Amino acid sequence: MFESVPNGDAIFMKWILHDWSDDHCTKLLKNCYNAIPDDGKIIIVESVIPTKPEITNVTKATTQGDVLMMTQNPGGKERTRDEFKSLATKAGFKHVMFECFVANLWVIELLKN
Repeated sequence: MFESVPNGDAIFMKWILHDWSDDHCTKLLKNCYNAIPDDGKIIIVESVIPTKPEITNVTKATTQGDVLMMTQNPGGKERTRDEFKSLATKAGFKHVMFECFVANLWVIELLKN
């Protein structure tokens, strides 16, 4: 995964990026970028932390997940929309779309063009 990724029109990752540091995620996403054609996409399913503090069940669950990642998985963390956009941009993606929210998870699409 950090050396190469199989080629495909789309790559699907669920609960992968929150396990890794920003540097590791950038490396993985760059490998994914190189593995898809110009019209390909990466589909990511992850929790997204709100930028502003909220008192909702979704935020509580996401924050608990963030604490779990930080304490049990060094370098891992839940991310905000801006953090996901930053990772995608560093990997070369031009478009980041937060498509759908279901059961505390976002479906995020990364497009080359």
